[in-house]
Amino acid sequence: MSWNLNSERPIYAQLMERITLDIISGIYPPGSKLPSVRDLAQDAGVNPNTMQKALSELERTGLLFSQRTSGRFVTEELTMIEKIKTELASEQVREFLEKMRNIGFDKETTLQLIQQADEEEKETKKEDYT
Repeated sequence: MSWNLNSERPIYAQLMERITLDIISGIYPPGSKLPSVRDLAQDAGVNPNTMQKALSELERTGLLFSQRTSGRFVTEELTMIEKIKTELASEQVREFLEKMRNIGFDKETTLQLIQQADEEEKETKKEDYT
Protein backbone atom coordinates (compact mmCIF):
# COMPACT_ATOMS: atom_id res chain seq x y z
CA MET A 1 0.00 0.00 0.00
CA SER A 2 1.31 3.42 -0.95
CA TRP A 3 2.17 5.88 1.82
CA ASN A 4 0.77 8.93 -0.07
CA LEU A 5 2.74 11.57 1.81
CA ASN A 6 2.39 15.25 0.96
CA SER A 7 4.40 18.35 1.77
CA GLU A 8 1.49 20.29 3.27
CA ARG A 9 1.92 18.73 6.73
CA PRO A 10 4.95 17.44 8.65
CA ILE A 11 6.04 14.10 7.22
CA TYR A 12 6.61 12.52 10.64
CA ALA A 13 2.98 13.31 11.61
CA GLN A 14 1.74 11.65 8.43
CA LEU A 15 3.93 8.62 9.18
CA MET A 16 2.46 8.44 12.68
CA GLU A 17 -1.07 8.53 11.28
CA ARG A 18 -0.33 5.82 8.73
CA ILE A 19 1.28 3.49 11.27
CA THR A 20 -1.59 4.13 13.69
CA LEU A 21 -4.08 3.21 10.94
CA ASP A 22 -2.08 0.07 10.17
CA ILE A 23 -2.29 -0.88 13.85
CA ILE A 24 -6.00 -0.24 14.35
CA SER A 25 -6.87 -1.98 11.08
CA GLY A 26 -4.95 -5.09 12.13
CA ILE A 27 -2.07 -4.94 9.66
CA TYR A 28 0.14 -4.82 12.75
CA PRO A 29 -1.81 -6.81 15.38
CA PRO A 30 -1.41 -6.23 19.12
CA GLY A 31 1.94 -7.52 20.34
CA SER A 32 3.39 -7.85 16.84
CA LYS A 33 6.85 -6.66 15.92
CA LEU A 34 7.20 -3.74 13.52
CA PRO A 35 9.70 -3.83 10.67
CA SER A 36 12.96 -2.02 11.36
CA VAL A 37 13.21 1.76 11.14
CA ARG A 38 15.35 1.38 8.04
CA ASP A 39 12.86 -0.97 6.34
CA LEU A 40 9.87 1.23 7.17
CA ALA A 41 11.73 4.35 5.99
CA GLN A 42 12.69 2.68 2.74
CA ASP A 43 9.12 1.49 2.17
CA ALA A 44 7.76 5.00 2.84
CA GLY A 45 10.52 6.70 0.86
CA VAL A 46 11.62 8.90 3.76
CA ASN A 47 14.79 9.53 5.71
CA PRO A 48 15.30 6.99 8.54
CA ASN A 49 15.63 9.88 11.02
CA THR A 50 12.12 11.04 10.11
CA MET A 51 10.75 7.53 10.59
CA GLN A 52 12.62 7.27 13.90
CA LYS A 53 10.94 10.49 15.08
CA ALA A 54 7.49 9.16 14.16
CA LEU A 55 8.09 5.84 15.92
CA SER A 56 9.49 7.57 19.01
CA GLU A 57 6.36 9.72 19.20
CA LEU A 58 4.16 6.62 18.90
CA GLU A 59 6.18 5.07 21.73
CA ARG A 60 5.59 8.17 23.82
CA THR A 61 1.83 7.73 23.35
CA GLY A 62 2.07 4.11 24.44
CA LEU A 63 0.89 2.63 21.14
CA LEU A 64 4.35 1.13 20.58
CA PHE A 65 7.01 -0.10 22.95
CA SER A 66 10.67 -1.03 22.52
CA GLN A 67 12.61 -4.00 23.70
CA ARG A 68 16.28 -3.10 23.69
CA THR A 69 17.69 -5.62 21.26
CA SER A 70 14.47 -6.98 19.77
CA GLY A 71 12.93 -3.91 18.14
CA ARG A 72 9.59 -2.16 18.42
CA PHE A 73 6.28 -3.82 19.14
CA VAL A 74 2.61 -2.85 19.07
CA THR A 75 1.00 -2.48 22.48
CA GLU A 76 -1.08 -5.40 23.69
CA GLU A 77 -3.54 -3.02 25.39
CA LEU A 78 -6.65 -3.72 23.34
CA THR A 79 -8.61 -0.99 25.11
CA MET A 80 -6.07 1.62 23.97
CA ILE A 81 -6.23 0.41 20.37
CA GLU A 82 -10.04 0.33 20.43
CA LYS A 83 -10.17 3.83 21.95
CA ILE A 84 -7.93 5.22 19.21
CA LYS A 85 -10.00 3.43 16.58
CA THR A 86 -13.23 4.91 17.96
CA GLU A 87 -11.73 8.41 18.21
CA LEU A 88 -10.54 8.30 14.60
CA ALA A 89 -13.90 7.01 13.40
CA SER A 90 -15.74 9.75 15.30
CA GLU A 91 -13.46 12.37 13.79
CA GLN A 92 -14.16 11.03 10.29
CA VAL A 93 -17.92 11.08 10.92
CA ARG A 94 -17.80 14.67 12.21
CA GLU A 95 -15.78 15.79 9.17
CA PHE A 96 -18.20 13.99 6.82
CA LEU A 97 -21.25 15.57 8.47
CA GLU A 98 -19.65 19.01 8.28
CA LYS A 99 -18.92 18.53 4.57
CA MET A 100 -22.49 17.43 3.95
CA ARG A 101 -23.81 20.53 5.78
CA ASN A 102 -21.45 22.69 3.70
CA ILE A 103 -22.96 21.37 0.48
CA GLY A 104 -26.49 21.92 1.77
CA PHE A 105 -27.68 18.58 3.19
CA ASP A 106 -29.40 18.35 6.55
CA LYS A 107 -28.82 15.43 8.92
CA GLU A 108 -31.95 13.53 7.88
CA THR A 109 -31.14 13.72 4.17
CA THR A 110 -27.55 12.71 4.86
CA LEU A 111 -28.75 9.65 6.80
CA GLN A 112 -31.09 8.73 3.93
CA LEU A 113 -28.19 8.97 1.48
CA ILE A 114 -26.07 6.74 3.71
CA GLN A 115 -28.86 4.15 3.92
CA GLN A 116 -29.36 4.29 0.16
CA ALA A 117 -25.63 3.81 -0.48
CA ASP A 118 -25.58 0.91 1.99
CA GLU A 119 -28.49 -0.80 0.19
CA GLU A 120 -26.80 -0.29 -3.18
CA GLU A 121 -23.60 -1.78 -1.83
CA LYS A 122 -25.48 -4.81 -0.48
CA GLU A 123 -27.11 -5.33 -3.88
CA THR A 124 -23.76 -5.08 -5.62
CA LYS A 125 -22.28 -7.67 -3.27
CA LYS A 126 -25.25 -10.01 -3.90
CA GLU A 127 -24.69 -9.71 -7.64
CA ASP A 128 -20.99 -10.47 -7.18
CA TYR A 129 -21.84 -13.78 -5.48
CA THR A 130 -24.33 -14.97 -8.10
